[in-house]
Amino acid sequence: MMGDGMVSMGSVIVKPNAKKIRRIYPKAIGEERTTDGSNGNGETNNNENEGTIVGFAGTTADAFTLLERLEGKLDEYPGQLARSCVELAKGWRTDKYLRRLEASLLVADKKASFEITGNGDVLESHDGVLGVGSGSNFAIAAARAQMDNPDLSAEDVAKKAMKIASEMCIYTNDQFTMEALAMVQEEKQEEEEEEDTKE
Repeated sequence: MMGDGMVSMGSVIVKPNAKKIRRIYPKAIGEERTTDGSNGNGETNNNENEGTIVGFAGTTADAFTLLERLEGKLDEYPGQLARSCVELAKGWRTDKYLRRLEASLLVADKKASFEITGNGDVLESHDGVLGVGSGSNFAIAAARAQMDNPDLSAEDVAKKAMKIASEMCIYTNDQFTMEALAMVQEEKQEEEEEEDTKE
């Protein structure tokens, strides 16, 4: 997941290097949740392939409110990202206070990625490419155009797509931050593939 750093108020750039992507680590029993990889006892979790990655676009305060709600849903339904996202979207759509929040979230773990919107949508892309924010349509189109190139890694595709979006969208800059997870295929899909090769 990759994001730019642009924060604007109207036609003014307020901050060029904001961090719009966070990694949420699983909450251990009896410990405080952290976003820096520490376990609450000062020890750092060095495994870069753990947790859930969340990116946001829209009003910052609204996005952080939703992020806190998502953390609660991930604690309530550990290991069930899809259900956590659906429960967040249901609350976002039906709660009188949350309904007014103006932000969009991208959420990913090792198995799946979702876009969550205030309309109650929980979207999983058919090709693994998702985007939110002003320049998202440019970035999505550029990423899809490059996905067939076997010489490019997912990180390379994301960098090139974001670079193109930053050159086309006035609300997107080239101060990128990135968080990555190695995707894990579902065991069921792997078994099906093995059966297909046996036949």
